[in-house]
Amino acid sequence: MLAEARRTAELPDAARAGRLACACPEDEARVLRRAPGEGMLLGGFALVVLAQALTLGALPLAGALLAARPMQAAWPMTAFLIGAALASLPASFLLDAFGRRAGFALGAALGVAGGLLAAYGLVVRALPLLLIGALWLGAAQGFGLFYRHAAAFGVGAVGRGGAIGRLVAAGALAGLIGPLAAGAAEAAFAPYTLVGTLTLATLAQLGALAFAVALPEARFSHADVEAEVAAPVPLAWPALVLPTLIGALAWAAMTAAMVGAPLALAECGVAVAGITGVVAWHVVAMYAPALIGGALVNRVGAIPLAIAGAVLAVIAAVLARYAGEAVLIGGAFLAVGTGWSLALVGATAMVHRAGAPTRLQLGLHDALLFAAALIGAVLV
Repeated sequence: MLAEARRTAELPDAARAGRLACACPEDEARVLRRAPGEGMLLGGFALVVLAQALTLGALPLAGALLAARPMQAAWPMTAFLIGAALASLPASFLLDAFGRRAGFALGAALGVAGGLLAAYGLVVRALPLLLIGALWLGAAQGFGLFYRHAAAFGVGAVGRGGAIGRLVAAGALAGLIGPLAAGAAEAAFAPYTLVGTLTLATLAQLGALAFAVALPEARFSHADVEAEVAAPVPLAWPALVLPTLIGALAWAAMTAAMVGAPLALAECGVAVAGITGVVAWHVVAMYAPALIGGALVNRVGAIPLAIAGAVLAVIAAVLARYAGEAVLIGGAFLAVGTGWSLALVGATAMVHRAGAPTRLQLGLHDALLFAAALIGAVLV
């Protein structure tokens, strides 16, 4: 007995009284049988997109209202994109280290604070407050973009395109209720223009916060349903280049149109409620085609789909830039959203099908997408 106890004490990893041992370490890779909390992910993402639609429709016009010089009109949108780009890489690490529940909740909380500050900046007509609020709203979108990666984890390789497509398509619901909700919010906060829209965006972020808190806890890791023992193949860095370039092109085209189109519609005599409605339908065009895109990934391939979407986005953005009529601008605006949607689904599927991306790769990929979006907004 004494010899057995001595041998047990000499073993460094042996369990004994008074010692805490973890039978399932946090860093251990686990096979996920299903995408946990998919319904919560869809609901949270839909509200994130609603906040995005309202914010993107309001910021260009808000900048024009408070700008002392014409060049300052684009500053709120630029601040929004800078916040999104700066948050992407930290968001990736936070989501991995603390789990998606904490990460998405933090992003939504930033959106709530940013929306309130931006709305208050409009009330007191303070451009610096509007810019800080736009920066925080952008940071919230930097976190929100990772919803599509969360949908891909815990799903087999064949089903990832469909999972991403279902999630992105949930954002289309935001566009359907956006025009009515924005009109009612603007009427409730009259005569303060755009304050109601930004307040409604704040409430949408608050709802996204509630969905995030309700998510079942899970960390970011790839594990195919078909392979329970073998570890997933890591994503090679060269495989990240092409989807990033394609996605960046689509993002640049989309933000160029997003910054220019609301101002162009205002110059054509379209009212604020009408502009918000056009932006909302643009959001529908950004997310509804993703449901079909998820199926097209398995039919035509992720690369052809991503390239076709990026080309459509670029052509439509050029048309929206030089069109002189409200109808043409609105139609081109919708086409930009459709192209961006297909490019996003295709590029995301390319990333996840080529291997298991690390948190650094995902964060860098999304940060470069937002950097391209910033370039597109500045070059308008």
